[in-house]
Amino acid sequence: MADWIDMLRDDPRAWLLDPASPGVRHLALRQLLGRPPNDPDVQAARAAAMAAPPIAAMLAAQDPAGWWGKPGSGYGPKYASTVWVLVFLDQLGADGSDGRIQTACEYLLDHTQTTSGGFGALAARQGKPAPSTAIHCLNGNLLRALIGFGWLDDERVGRSIDWQAAAITGEGDIRFYRSSMPGPGFCCGANDGLPCAWGAAKAVLALARIPPEQRAPHVQRAIDVGREFLLSRDPAVADYPMGYGNTKPNSSWFKLGFPSGYVADVLQVLEAACEAGAAGDARLGPAIDWLLAQQDDRGRWVNRYAYTGKMVVDIDVQGQPSRWVTLRACRVLKAVAERRSPIVAAGAGT
Repeated sequence: MADWIDMLRDDPRAWLLDPASPGVRHLALRQLLGRPPNDPDVQAARAAAMAAPPIAAMLAAQDPAGWWGKPGSGYGPKYASTVWVLVFLDQLGADGSDGRIQTACEYLLDHTQTTSGGFGALAARQGKPAPSTAIHCLNGNLLRALIGFGWLDDERVGRSIDWQAAAITGEGDIRFYRSSMPGPGFCCGANDGLPCAWGAAKAVLALARIPPEQRAPHVQRAIDVGREFLLSRDPAVADYPMGYGNTKPNSSWFKLGFPSGYVADVLQVLEAACEAGAAGDARLGPAIDWLLAQQDDRGRWVNRYAYTGKMVVDIDVQGQPSRWVTLRACRVLKAVAERRSPIVAAGAGT
């Protein structure tokens, strides 16, 4: 069987491992080369990433109390407030043991988590958001970040995990709200009450980050439900349920980008499916072929959704080849190849 590199038009690994971009180098060493966290090169790259933009610039903009943008629940201003900066720092591979990130995580848990356990998007007045504002996309993004930063064993994170699982399956103590989350199975008020695949991708990525040996049965059931929903349609077409009379998928599905806010793209569905144990599923075949077709002649992918000018500091250049998007693509292709699935052979000729 062909190695995942053989599916590409050229080998981008030297570009991804360039010390000039220590954040990408750190994650490429871990995710593509399989180096352990205590590897000297990994530790050096992570230390360099923490001391350089964009991570250093993000941390420099933090208030000593732990928030960004303005104090409070942290959803706004989008995408330069507490919620978003923490999510982006996690995607950049920032070190969760850093005291500033620890302070931010504590602030988030104190100000953004609702009494239901889920994380809420908005607070009408001062104080915590109401349970009716907890939504899949936000909870999934924040839960994944908190787990990545080492907070899995915190009781409050456990309540967020339980909320996320119950919101997916309908099992357990969960209340649904017509305005935000009218029912189980990723139903979303912003999607005319229909299941939202953007929220599903975020939720699956969050729960799948829990090591398999630490997943409670109800959590694994939720992952299974989410995986099957995402694979119930061809991710390359992305014709998931859409409300308000829409008949064509949102164009954002097909704009591969970095970082990732509440919008998902085709590649993120692939990421979620792979992390949920479906890297060898034949239903990924058309999406893998679509992904391979997006690369340039040097085996690189362009950032078409970079949030330029909207964050505390720009991470990438809109419309230009992106180490971050390329790393995302290579990580998925590696996962698929390692499962020795027939779809790898199909994609190799792209």
